[in-house]
Amino acid sequence: MSGPARLRAAAVLAMLRCMKHVVNHDLDPETARRVTDKAFSSYKDRFADYNPTLNWSSEKRAEVGFSAKGIQLKGAFELSPGKIEMDLDVPFLLRPFKGKAIEVIDQEIKRWIGEAKAGRL
Repeated sequence: MSGPARLRAAAVLAMLRCMKHVVNHDLDPETARRVTDKAFSSYKDRFADYNPTLNWSSEKRAEVGFSAKGIQLKGAFELSPGKIEMDLDVPFLLRPFKGKAIEVIDQEIKRWIGEAKAGRL
C-alpha cells in the first residue's frame, strides 16, 4: 500500500473508532460546565469500576478517560454555544457497548440540564 493510501486507510479507521455525541442545550457557558461536571460525577459514582477521570484542560475542554475490560479509553468533552460534545475513541473490542455508553452519558447530561433549569444545580 502506498503512502497516501495508507494515510487514507488510517484516517478511515480513526473515524470508525471515534464516537461523537452532541447534547444540545440553552444554558450559559458556566452552567453548561457545571452540568458537565455534575453529569460526569454522577457517572463516576455509578460506574466506579471503570475508573472514570475528567480533567479540564481549558475553560471549554475536558479530557476524559475510562478503563473497561483492561482497555484504556480516552476522549474529551467540548463545550460550545448551545452544545456539549463528547468524543471518545472506542477500540474495536468495545464497540458493542458504544450504544449503551452514549445512552448513559446522554441521560446524565440531560438530567443535569433539567436540574439546572429547575434551579437545583
